[in-house]
Amino acid sequence: MKQEKTQWKLFLEAFSAAQSEFTFLLLGVTCLTLVVSLMFTSLWLLSALYFVWLVKDWDTPERGGRRTEFVRNWRIWGHLRDYFPIKLVKTAELDPKKNYILGIHPHGIMCAGGYTCFSTESCGFAEAFPGMRSSLAVLAGLFRIPLFREYIMSAGLLSVSRASLTHVLSKSGKGIALSIVIGGAEESLSSSPGVNTVVMRHRKGFVRMALEHGADLVPVYSFGENELFRQVIFSEGSVGRRLQDLFKRLIGFAPCVFLGDRFGLLPYRTPITSVVGAPIAVPKLLVPTEEEVDHYHNLYMESLSKLFHEHKVSCGLSESHELQII
Repeated sequence: MKQEKTQWKLFLEAFSAAQSEFTFLLLGVTCLTLVVSLMFTSLWLLSALYFVWLVKDWDTPERGGRRTEFVRNWRIWGHLRDYFPIKLVKTAELDPKKNYILGIHPHGIMCAGGYTCFSTESCGFAEAFPGMRSSLAVLAGLFRIPLFREYIMSAGLLSVSRASLTHVLSKSGKGIALSIVIGGAEESLSSSPGVNTVVMRHRKGFVRMALEHGADLVPVYSFGENELFRQVIFSEGSVGRRLQDLFKRLIGFAPCVFLGDRFGLLPYRTPITSVVGAPIAVPKLLVPTEEEVDHYHNLYMESLSKLFHEHKVSCGLSESHELQII
């Protein structure tokens, strides 16, 4: 019999969801404002010393980051997992003697499933895949934000830049599960309840990277990710959409207009199930041709579609739901 949650437990879950949303939306701006503001106070030396440190440490995000298991194992991530709840489903083994690139789909508004499953230990990744070390690669520009960069690096987040991915796959040994949200900012603009759209038909860089380093490809689909918020979808060519596209070009992500639960602020308590598919064997090719990249890209899309259709009903969707790849 399912145990009733206490009011304290419900509060902790809501608090964890609120802090996660604050981190995603506002913490970077808050950190930047704090460091700059201190320059105009009697504590200016703190900011000055930090900027000296920042210059010295500038390339760390491109060289594997600065991960700490302490942050990845914070108890607050367990409450965040339980808020929805979020579950990690394993369908095949991952060999710790190999490296893998995991493609995360869809992005949703906040990528709650991808972050919780692959950048924290709350969903049991290390237990499900013994010997594997998971990391989530995110927008490179986030690592240029003072203080904020230290926080996200401590959680094991990595820059999605080519230099960063090359370093991880070539100099960090074996047993690497490198997760990349393939659709990125463009896909977030399609996030809406009942929609199963992924942006990847022309996104082949992750396949080329896998071939160059002989890292097998693994599709991951997070069912329920698009149900967390109700987004205002602007039509193509509208002023709102043009502004979103402009932001995406300038800063790498697109601001979404969305509403959730609790005064429109918190995400809805909708279950998220992140299903990890079977690996696609990839050879190591130092200079892969376009034909070879296209071949494995097509294999990946077929595998993702198969994964979606095999698990959609057990994860809460109807048999009529289709996956749209654009």
